[in-house]
Amino acid sequence: MIRTTLATISALLVLALPARAADNFIATPTLRASITVTSDVVRVGDLIDNAGSAALIPVYRSPDLGTTGALPVAHVLSVLRAKQVIGVMTGDIKEVQVTRLARTLVNKDLETAVASALERRFGLGDAANITVTFDRGVADMRLDASNTGALQPVATRYDARSGRFDIAFEINNDNNPAPTKLRFTGNAIETVEVAVLTRDIDRADLLKSSDVAVERRPKAEVTGEAASRDRTLGMQLRRPMRAGMPIRVADIVKPEFVQRDQNVTVIYQVPGIYLTTRGKAIESGAEGDIISVLNLQTKRTLTGVVTARGQVTVQGASQAAPMPAAVEQTSSLKRDVTPAPAPMAAALAQSLIQTPASPAQIAQAQIPPVRVSQAPAKSE
Repeated sequence: MIRTTLATISALLVLALPARAADNFIATPTLRASITVTSDVVRVGDLIDNAGSAALIPVYRSPDLGTTGALPVAHVLSVLRAKQVIGVMTGDIKEVQVTRLARTLVNKDLETAVASALERRFGLGDAANITVTFDRGVADMRLDASNTGALQPVATRYDARSGRFDIAFEINNDNNPAPTKLRFTGNAIETVEVAVLTRDIDRADLLKSSDVAVERRPKAEVTGEAASRDRTLGMQLRRPMRAGMPIRVADIVKPEFVQRDQNVTVIYQVPGIYLTTRGKAIESGAEGDIISVLNLQTKRTLTGVVTARGQVTVQGASQAAPMPAAVEQTSSLKRDVTPAPAPMAAALAQSLIQTPASPAQIAQAQIPPVRVSQAPAKSE
């Protein structure tokens, strides 16, 4: 009986040994080569695996927000022994890298938050057109990673005359029921995108691509509608302007292709006839403008359209009334004979140049009388 009992106990001990060995292997504390923390202290559980009940014991102060520090292994083991943590496996680790996580708010994010808080308030327009400048040059900000909420404005003050703002924000914190508070002061002004001159420009110069740049300027400095860069190219200025000046829509005009008192080529056009003569512009005009021109040959004043530099086109249809229909006459002329000798074309051209004043004159100029012979008709 006694022998049977001893054998049973021995068998149970043998079966228990592997399980205990396995438990001891799993529970062995092991040092980590690199860790990340979110709080302002490093705890035993951050440094080693299987820390057990010692996991929450603080041992180091965390690095600055968003930075990484290094701890020599010998120093770490010394601190752990002081906390009654022993038997830590280190392997071939020489030092432990400790990184503190952070939420970074870059300067652009802060500017956007302020502009959004002022958008369409206090007489300002869209946030995209509000330029923000902080007092004391606010740089990128790092907050504890637990500040996961959005920037919420809770108090906003703005002086439209000076452009000064004072805005308080709150950010929800995952580890703290009280939100994190931030406050910013500075200047905010509404700006517009405007074309500006890169050099001094005279009134007669055509604006080229290299003459115009795009900048954002305070809206108060641009009276009237600001001109876009594309709209200014190829245009002329109404007055000479200096480099750096913003260009308004009212400052530009289409280039004048004809100057007052300038000698121009006058083109007369009717179906089948194209004539040119010399004239003198009575007024200036850009392409497409209707101006008056003096015909230097006939001394008559005509009205035409500026179609190119130094060129005015007079359309025949606009200078005379429609030609009345011709009356069919009985004559000995065959139908396939054209009763319009060469002198008639010259007469027609001369009449166009002199611009007849009445339908009767037009009919007379365009349909000269044709003598009809009285020869007896052939009998069928």
